Amino acid sequence: MIKSNGGIIGPDNVTTGGAFGTASGVFKLGEVTNLIKESKWPTAGPQGFQVANSCRFNDGSSDSLTRSLGASETSTQKGTFSYWIKRSTLSTNQITISNEVANDNERGYIQFNTSDNFRMVDENGIVLATNAVYRDTSAWYHFVIALDSTLGTTTDRVKLYVNGVRETSFQSSSYFNNGFPNQNINFDILTGGQTNKNHIGKIHSSGSDLDAYLAEFVYIDGTQNAVTDFGEFNSQTGIWVPKVVTGLTFGNNGFYLPFTNSGALGEDFSGEDNDFTVNNLTSLDQSTDTCSTNFATWNPLDQWYFWGAAESSNITNGNTIVQSGNSQYAYIPTTIGASSGKYYWEIKPSARNGGTGDLLIGVTSTQAVSTGQTLGYHPNDVAYRENGKKKINNSDTDYGNSYTLNDIIGVAMDLDNNKLYFSKNGTWQNSGDPESGATGTGAISLTASASTGLGNYFASVAYVNGTYNATFQANFGSPAFAISSGNTDGNGFGNFEYAVPTGFLSLNTKNLAAVLA
Repeated sequence: MIKSNGGIIGPDNVTTGGAFGTASGVFKLGEVTNLIKESKWPTAGPQGFQVANSCRFNDGSSDSLTRSLGASETSTQKGTFSYWIKRSTLSTNQITISNEVANDNERGYIQFNTSDNFRMVDENGIVLATNAVYRDTSAWYHFVIALDSTLGTTTDRVKLYVNGVRETSFQSSSYFNNGFPNQNINFDILTGGQTNKNHIGKIHSSGSDLDAYLAEFVYIDGTQNAVTDFGEFNSQTGIWVPKVVTGLTFGNNGFYLPFTNSGALGEDFSGEDNDFTVNNLTSLDQSTDTCSTNFATWNPLDQWYFWGAAESSNITNGNTIVQSGNSQYAYIPTTIGASSGKYYWEIKPSARNGGTGDLLIGVTSTQAVSTGQTLGYHPNDVAYRENGKKKINNSDTDYGNSYTLNDIIGVAMDLDNNKLYFSKNGTWQNSGDPESGATGTGAISLTASASTGLGNYFASVAYVNGTYNATFQANFGSPAFAISSGNTDGNGFGNFEYAVPTGFLSLNTKNLAAVLA
């Protein structure tokens, strides 16, 4: 939803529509602030419905869900898919759902292609691809694909909705009716039978694995449903939000995956008992990052830099784990920043690829880190170095204890008093007390301000070494690493290893709304 610079990804990258002349569901940070102050920003969905969990798919782990279709389908001509998705990796072929059949030439799948277009493919000749691209890795999108080949109007046989708005602009195609199916055709993606399998997160063969979060995944067998069966526009803001779907008729092969059972992420809650088998997913892949509560992640659209040359870092696990590039000057911020309020998160450096270097954990303000610099080189960003020193404006001073791999560094950022605190394995450094408020006991002072255009602070990490790289695992409330104790913030959000200081919140859009209300 919110980019590192506070702007949207742009009208070329998202489907437009919705309120206030913005892309549906995508707002600038300043717009969010104003809407909250005007009491127009929702803190709950319609009827108070809140999506509790998502499932985090990592393409490097070949994560997927698989189900054998034992029952006869209600229909091979009518069906509806609905799911919420937050993308992690861009510009690769990624399968959301596919149908494997005995004959490889009779399969269907839904995907993002290498250009980040949405595509639906049936091997019987249907290739329908959007002109729109979907590249916002900080936003949740809602896709509804409603099929009915019996309809007389060609373009009604496949209806695609994105964030509640029907998509009507598609690429030219040589297949059938410019990509739309012939009347009364049997969709391969709907075909059932004992030998067939559904795959979520992969195609039946290797490759094209999904790298994203999925929430509220629904398939209706036998009906072309209306988009309003799955969501509606909030009456105050015009933002598209989810609805309760348990009252729908799912059909023989239908399913509803809310991902609420961490021990069985493929459990079907439709009442049809169409459970999926879990492949390479663990309880740690159950996430509280959802379309209702959108947590910060590392921002793949902000690159690591080395003297003017962009260098890609390796960001995995739903953009919660980052491995730095092999550059001496490198940094990465989060997707969500803040200019007021109090926030807490945890960082665990977990690996170092040979040699020695300097681990840095801290915060950066908007425009603070420029090309040829790293975290701690600017007066408006702060780094806690692994040698125990703090680095500000390229100056090192004594601060706390040294840390190393697998230590958990807690960060408490108090923007109401412009103070910053670091802990090591639960002990606040420099005898710091985040709950001391304006007194700022043991705090590091923050100097950025909204008046200078540097009012938004973002969590950040860096590794300084010209040859090797390091890996950081983040916990902004939806952890990348195992938690043994479990602590939430004062609003009940997050899952942290150590106690969250009183008054401090996890980095998510719902907490941001509460702070600015």
